Amino acid sequence: MRIAIVGTGAVGGWYAALLAEAGHEVHCVARADHAVIRARGLEIRAGGRERVVRVASASPDATAIGPCDLVVVTIKSTANAALPALVIPLLGPATMVLTLQNGMGNVEALAKLLPAERIVGGLCFVCINRLAPAVIDTTLAGYVRMAAATEGPLNPAVERCVGAFAAAGVDCQAEASLEAVLWKKLCWNIPFNGLAIAGGGITTDLILADPTLNDRAYRLMKEVQAAALARGHGFEDAHIKRQFVVTVGMGPYRPSSLIDFLEGRDVEAEGIWGEPLRRGAAAGVAMPETRRLLAEINARLKARG
Repeated sequence: MRIAIVGTGAVGGWYAALLAEAGHEVHCVARADHAVIRARGLEIRAGGRERVVRVASASPDATAIGPCDLVVVTIKSTANAALPALVIPLLGPATMVLTLQNGMGNVEALAKLLPAERIVGGLCFVCINRLAPAVIDTTLAGYVRMAAATEGPLNPAVERCVGAFAAAGVDCQAEASLEAVLWKKLCWNIPFNGLAIAGGGITTDLILADPTLNDRAYRLMKEVQAAALARGHGFEDAHIKRQFVVTVGMGPYRPSSLIDFLEGRDVEAEGIWGEPLRRGAAAGVAMPETRRLLAEINARLKARG
């Protein structure tokens, strides 16, 4: 396929390289790293090994790339206002769009640009960091789950996206409900992205080592579980336990929201905490711990200036 990656940072760079290696014609829409990607490709590192992968092109301007078969959106949700300029030039009459963004509300933003049946929601359960321009390090390749933008049976767009990622060596499977997968991802993102900021800029290992923060993480996960259940997408306690086990294996990991906070960038507060709070409240679940955490994050952001 002819594939465009919109936002070639950590996640975008990793999957751009894998899809290019699998034989696809990959074009990168990259605001900061386009010149480096053009000059020497994407350097990806995993398990102490590294390799450089060339892509077809890289540009900060989507109009320079033109229509593609698949558009993979990996920009921060805080930049969704730019989606029309970044995505519309890449659309043809049958183009599929896959969002691999954090939080809730991204599919809804894309549905303003193209028919919902051509939109796929994907969630990455991974540890990937951008170390330098066009240099991507992966400490946990993890897995990706994808679902149709609208609730219902799997559609051809989901099947084709899953097939492309699986053929590129990604542990990728289709799910029946996008919202169900979103709540499962938020079970990790809400506590660990949030407490890393609220705790004063700390890594995940320090959250686990602090009894108070560890307990808060558990209570936050239980709120996410309650909200998911109230909306018809409940998950078992085993999923909560697995979040702690996986996080232990991450070591001193800096979640993406912490990196954004420390580097002075916008934090995805609405997508990760604000919208889940609203959906929980609409289902009759108050989520006081999550509300408290969002207030602490906003206070930190205000103090940062």
